Amino acid sequence: MKIFSQVHVWTVGVSETVLGLVYPNICQLCEQEEATASEGFVGLRCQAQLRRLEPPFCHRCGLPFPGAITETFECANCREVDFAFESVRAAVLAEGVAREVIHRFKYNQARWFEPLLGRLLVTAAEPALRQGGWDLLVPVPLHPVKQREREFNQAELLARHLGRALGLPVRSDVVRRIEPTSTQTRLSREERAANVRRAFRRVPDQRLDGAAVVVIDDVLTTGATTDAVARQVRRLGASRVCVWAVARATLDGLG
Repeated sequence: MKIFSQVHVWTVGVSETVLGLVYPNICQLCEQEEATASEGFVGLRCQAQLRRLEPPFCHRCGLPFPGAITETFECANCREVDFAFESVRAAVLAEGVAREVIHRFKYNQARWFEPLLGRLLVTAAEPALRQGGWDLLVPVPLHPVKQREREFNQAELLARHLGRALGLPVRSDVVRRIEPTSTQTRLSREERAANVRRAFRRVPDQRLDGAAVVVIDDVLTTGATTDAVARQVRRLGASRVCVWAVARATLDGLG
């Protein structure tokens, strides 16, 4: 039995302090250990199962590889595909606890997980981005119909955590999602690319001349979605684009 009710529309935007008063301090994954609102109601033992994304991984798309590769390398897929972004990085691997938390956050409206996901992104991305001269963050947009159903854009919420930490603006007004594409979960790399190829469009009256832009998403698999957004950002005049996500799929998760 889940401790929290799924009927919690009123909690959207409510402070962590209020959440802590309303909900019991119990981990929403194992339902056994203590966990507070500031921890996203995920206990320390469950958080310990998160796997930080560490080398070896592709220098371009961030795809993790097993083994003991000590040199910087580019995977075979990146040698074949002309991505619009210069690099992809993520905080953790999209498996186990991370996958479960993100799934509930997105599809079950479990907003209490937001503090944990935001902290994972900030902890990993802030040190790297502070050294790169980046100007603004662009979250991957949702189609308006899907956003109305979900009541929030998870990428935008996470981008705002990172934007506050870096002191950078979050621009949700420069790229729109114009096609309500089907879920990417069970698609191959080629199918994902085709699914999102025409899904995004730049906002014509916006300009990003010379800006260094960070595209933000919650989970990255093949890079098809973020590449499609990056291409629109480039067409608005951005000089550089990189991608950061909370979680990155492993080889087994790419299909």
